[in-house]
Amino acid sequence: MSADPETYLLPLADELRRVWPDNRTVNIVCHGHSIPAGYTANHMVRPFDAYPHQLHRALNERYPCAVVNVIVTAIGGENSASGSRRFERDALCHRPRLVTIDYAGNDRFIRYDEAAEAWRHMIEASLKAGTKVILMTPSPDCGQLYYNPGELRTQLFDIVRMIRSLADEYEVGLADVAAAFERLMAAGHVPADYLTNYVHPNRAAHKVIAQLLMRWFPFNM
Repeated sequence: MSADPETYLLPLADELRRVWPDNRTVNIVCHGHSIPAGYTANHMVRPFDAYPHQLHRALNERYPCAVVNVIVTAIGGENSASGSRRFERDALCHRPRLVTIDYAGNDRFIRYDEAAEAWRHMIEASLKAGTKVILMTPSPDCGQLYYNPGELRTQLFDIVRMIRSLADEYEVGLADVAAAFERLMAAGHVPADYLTNYVHPNRAAHKVIAQLLMRWFPFNM
């Protein structure tokens, strides 16, 4: 079973509540492809709309005495195979207390076994370093993959199932972005409400993702 949002990051939350001189800098790394990097339409990059920045602001509001760095190590167009090869060098080098991993959208273009091996490598390297992990399923892109039948949808959902299974196997966190947007579509929203182009989310979509991540940070003092 995947980790419990109410308890998984309790030690980290306790640390974020500390007040000077007992606090210390806490690094969180958001690793992945173009979406955490903040890509939008026409190759424009808007990092301050993206969920890592929105997460950073929300953490500061919830824990106003904490010194938190949310570090983005994402590369546009990258898949998990490439991301895993540079994971220790670019992500774990920051000695993060938490890493989020977001590659599902691009992993439908590589072999399933290659993606699974890459996700396992990043999870296991994080756990070996004592770093907590939250795996992320993908955000919507024009509804073509989420709501219409076809090979690409099947490939994407194979990846989604893999990510959910890995979260259960390793008992790490899961931010089930795909499920959150499925609920929004079932409530009458349409993909265009959350997109800047055919694939990249807008600020409103990033807000949904940031709110999912904030559920892992206990609020009560």
